[in-house]
Amino acid sequence: MSRDEPLVVQVPDEQRRAPGVRALVEGAARVLDEAGVPSPRVDAVALAAFALGVPHLELALAPQVAPDGFVEELAALVERRRGREPLQHILGSTVFRYLTLRVEPGVFVPRPETEVVAQVAIDEATRLVAAGGSPVVVDLCCGTGAIALSVDTEVPGAQVVAVDLSSEAVALTRANSGAVGTLRLRVEQGDVRDPALLADLVGKVDVLVSNPPYVPPDAVPREPEVRDHDPDLALYGGGADGLDVPRAVIAAAQRLLAPGGLLVMEHAEVQDVEARVAAAGTGAFVEIATLPDLTGRPRMLVARRSTRPHVAGSNA
Repeated sequence: MSRDEPLVVQVPDEQRRAPGVRALVEGAARVLDEAGVPSPRVDAVALAAFALGVPHLELALAPQVAPDGFVEELAALVERRRGREPLQHILGSTVFRYLTLRVEPGVFVPRPETEVVAQVAIDEATRLVAAGGSPVVVDLCCGTGAIALSVDTEVPGAQVVAVDLSSEAVALTRANSGAVGTLRLRVEQGDVRDPALLADLVGKVDVLVSNPPYVPPDAVPREPEVRDHDPDLALYGGGADGLDVPRAVIAAAQRLLAPGGLLVMEHAEVQDVEARVAAAGTGAFVEIATLPDLTGRPRMLVARRSTRPHVAGSNA
């Protein structure tokens, strides 16, 4: 071959015809976008990584030719997501703060905004450890165990207890604890409305944190992923305003928290006033405030258990 002749690389016909992974992902993203999926490209990349059996996929480094079976597997996954099955259910996991947690149908999928709720609890527990304590932290309505396990893994020295009414949630929290936790996490099945719940911890808890069900009965979620897949037990808080279970959380905090202990509870953005009123109505809390979520919406009640001595017959 002469130096002046161009170099010709022979590419097999099947490789010229086969689309690369990047092209397939872009096509999947368009399908998901047309179906109204909120984050179509992010989801398409995640589904492609799952089909390839890798934890993450950089499209710039994706194979030029799709591996055998990839097209069919990706198509099946995209069809499930196009039907608005939650991405987390398809993948079988979700990321919460620094943890990859197993998720299952029948148990509430943790959302990014709850990471801020976990942060407040973690900050308080960290402060107490720095002061030489070994804080007791209780996560009520724990679901997958996301908040409890975040405290468990991020605050060495904390004693963490997770509670849920759902047997499925309790089993999943235990499974996640075995996979990513310190193995110190105590997991209990119980009803937050039960006045005997965690009787051994009455007046001994330093931080009580909760993401309880709080959706009012007439506020059915618009997102199919939530409405059709998250369990009603984890969504609807009971009562006309959806605050029956959150009020029970506040009552449990009144009973369980030590003097000066901190209550941290997620709620809907329209429930901030009612949540503060409920906490104030007990007479047991001071420094009652609402904190914002990641988007600045009022989504979190924070209140501190009064250090005043308990008076028999009072509700403090």
